[in-house]
Amino acid sequence: MSLKFNKSTDSEHEIKLDSHLVSAYWTSRKAIAGQQATFEVNTEFVGDGAPIKVVGKSEQGKKLGKIKDVIKKNRFSGVFDLPEDLELGDRVYFEINLKKNSLSGESERIPTYPPIRVSNMRWSAEEARRGDVLTLSADITGLQSRSEVTLVIYEHDSDSAHDKITELPSTVLDDKIETQWEYEYHEDTDRINTQSDLQPHEGQYAHPEYFFTIKVGETEYGREQESGLLRFKDWYEIMLRDTSGRPVPDANYSARLADGSERTGTLDSDGYARLEDVPPGGVEVDFPDV
Repeated sequence: MSLKFNKSTDSEHEIKLDSHLVSAYWTSRKAIAGQQATFEVNTEFVGDGAPIKVVGKSEQGKKLGKIKDVIKKNRFSGVFDLPEDLELGDRVYFEINLKKNSLSGESERIPTYPPIRVSNMRWSAEEARRGDVLTLSADITGLQSRSEVTLVIYEHDSDSAHDKITELPSTVLDDKIETQWEYEYHEDTDRINTQSDLQPHEGQYAHPEYFFTIKVGETEYGREQESGLLRFKDWYEIMLRDTSGRPVPDANYSARLADGSERTGTLDSDGYARLEDVPPGGVEVDFPDV
């Protein structure tokens, strides 16, 4: 908006600025029954604290609700909880009224979709090792075939402060999604507390575990770990050499693992052993006969 000022600048002047409703639009591009839809209203010169009323509607007469609030810095953002009975083919919009500024208007209209149901979220395995390729799958209804969704993988935390690991795009086909992910542990396993570390604090060792969710628009399905928890299993190599660097063959060993369990065995003729499917974390190895 351009302003022109052609009065003298050596004295005070009172100027009246006209209020304007600049835009009113949905920031959600779809209205999915049972979910939320966000919107934004932008104005000019209405003043902080100007009252605003927003009423959500659908073309087929469904009511989305009514919001009363105030404008701050010429902007207002809000959200409507969409009713469960929105039907495919309907369209929703909202009306704005800034009574004190004598402004009113209407948003654009966005399409509606029936409720989305997500079920049978699952991993292709209960345990993962470095380099394993896992399949993440689920049944999903209420979306058109070839709709895009996002799978989000989290590392589970018992205090619910879950760490996001990665996001994977996926496409709905015949009411199903299926995406592959190659597992890799990016942290240092030496930082994982062992059972002996936790015992003075009466804590219990826990494997790193993962779950995934499915994001559709503003809604994320599976936050209660409906996918089940994927457990990380590791492997370790043991090599024993003498002071000259030569292998010590056939030596007995005892390995105390991170969860407090113990494995025993005998090195091969090259002074080597590999421990498979062990809990990740620090390992203490002893050679009782050496």
